[in-house]
Amino acid sequence: MSLKIDISKQLEDLTVLYEITKQLASSLEVRECLEKTMQVLSDMKGMDNGTVTIVNPLTGKLEIEVAYGITAEGKKRGKYRIGEGITGRVVSTGEPIIVPQISEEPLFLNRTKSRGNIAEQKKSFLCVPIKDGQNVIGALSIDRFYQDGIGEQANTDLRYLTVLSSLIAQTVVRIQKVNRETEELQTENLKLKRELSDKNKINDIIGNSSRMQDVYEMIHRVVDSNATVLLRGESGTGKTLVAKALHYNGRRKSKPFVVVNCSALPETLLESELFGHEKGAFTGANERKIGRFEQAEGGTLFLDEIGEISNSVQVKLLNVVQERTFQRLGSTQQLSCDVRLVAATNRDLEKAVSEKFFREDLYYRLNVFPIYMPPLRERRTDILLIAEFFLEKFSKENNKKIRRISTSAIDMLIQYHWPGNVRELQNCMERAVIICDSDTIKGLHLPPTLQTAELSKRENPYSLAVAVANFEKELIIEGLKRNNGNQTKTAKDLDTSLRIINYKIHQYSIDPKFYKI
Repeated sequence: MSLKIDISKQLEDLTVLYEITKQLASSLEVRECLEKTMQVLSDMKGMDNGTVTIVNPLTGKLEIEVAYGITAEGKKRGKYRIGEGITGRVVSTGEPIIVPQISEEPLFLNRTKSRGNIAEQKKSFLCVPIKDGQNVIGALSIDRFYQDGIGEQANTDLRYLTVLSSLIAQTVVRIQKVNRETEELQTENLKLKRELSDKNKINDIIGNSSRMQDVYEMIHRVVDSNATVLLRGESGTGKTLVAKALHYNGRRKSKPFVVVNCSALPETLLESELFGHEKGAFTGANERKIGRFEQAEGGTLFLDEIGEISNSVQVKLLNVVQERTFQRLGSTQQLSCDVRLVAATNRDLEKAVSEKFFREDLYYRLNVFPIYMPPLRERRTDILLIAEFFLEKFSKENNKKIRRISTSAIDMLIQYHWPGNVRELQNCMERAVIICDSDTIKGLHLPPTLQTAELSKRENPYSLAVAVANFEKELIIEGLKRNNGNQTKTAKDLDTSLRIINYKIHQYSIDPKFYKI
């Protein structure tokens, strides 16, 4: 009779394994096939609260992937450090654990709050590691009520769960591999599309110079990564635009993009702004405040002027960058965060580190992927492109029909050294559009600083030869503009020969290609 019962039990176990194997092979979604597996365990084996916990490779913490019979809130709470609680210990040691009675086990944390009053729990808890070879990637656990107390049946169940955990490991690894390959193909596809499209159009960033091509290449390399990016460069070079490009062209574009200007807030306010505070944390804290790290959850946090933060804030920021956890002011609760960090500074951080104004460990944590933004004086071929962009923008805003920039004004723009970079050029063009009453921006519409710089470049600005040369150069450029850079048509338009036009183009270093539309 006992033999028949054993055979019947084995057939039942094989039937359950067959059903579970079908479920594990039925989907390319890890969560979906594991949920069905936990349901089979509950319905056919009487194993309650079936839970699969997987190590998150980004945070290094154990997180619930699937929990049958546990609420969504409970799943969110079910996060453990490796070695913490029963589940954490199983992953840490790689050995299964049986808890005979949940209510009598002090290590049982019940973090999901799914079992009601633990003191009244008479169930046992079984937990086995999920292994990929020798590497423990998670844990499988269940609750089970044994009417006659824990005995040989519990050990049988533990062996059964160990076999099942092996199947789950194979499934998780298989699906992760497929998803990773799919993701790599999608990333490669996006990269190819970007290369085929106008590579120089990243949001509002404008420029065709070789220096900007380097910037675009760096953006494309890191845009889909979670790596921390440090934007370096002088004030006004467009670091904020690059931060936006990294967010809105990447995988986090549907999540928040949060900006904090670190130099605009005093130390006490900056700390509260970044990490938030609890009610009563300090005088005036009348209610709980959610910090920028929480607001940016899943998205990107852009810390502008990072070089200006105080030493105490640097210490707390280092902890967030390193551990991905933080505490609100006035709270002891550790909060996890999944935020892509982009920082920017115009300071010489290396000098600040050597002078002990900036922490060396924080510097190395932030400087994972530096991108240097060149000043405008190092990308002069982009000046006219940017100026024409702002001309069009401010003409629309001021309801004016200004169509072009005169050659003399272009010369002034190109020759100026632009200490304020793109921001100064923007202000310069806005001023020019406001005071211009014709359809052309001329030299007299530009700020006096540009006109002084232009005059200082000439040896004798009032000589007849210089005046004639400038007039001749302007005539040729205007002709090239009218004729889309065509030299033959320009020669005919100016009633001269092609040979003379070619000679003058070479003499005045004019590039006809620049005037092709």
